[in-house]
Amino acid sequence: MTQARAIVQIDNPRTVVTEWRFAPGAETGWHRHEYDYVVVPLMDGKLLLKDKAGDSVSELAAGKSYFRAAGVEHNVINASAGEFAFVEIQFKG
Repeated sequence: MTQARAIVQIDNPRTVVTEWRFAPGAETGWHRHEYDYVVVPLMDGKLLLKDKAGDSVSELAAGKSYFRAAGVEHNVINASAGEFAFVEIQFKG
């Protein structure tokens, strides 16, 4: 498994902002989101999402953000031919 690279940009009492960079095939590893969060893709690409319900592929577009509620459990894998990156903004309680 090639590990995605997480670069924490901000971690304060209210938010955590992390830039995630993925080589082709790189993954986050199985994890659970403790906070609500927003993902902001930095480029177009595809992510393979593995969760308890199975596998799904998301096509993402640069700058087109999405929101997820706390409690999501998954492994995120770059399914693009090249590098993929996004910024994740977590909202602490």
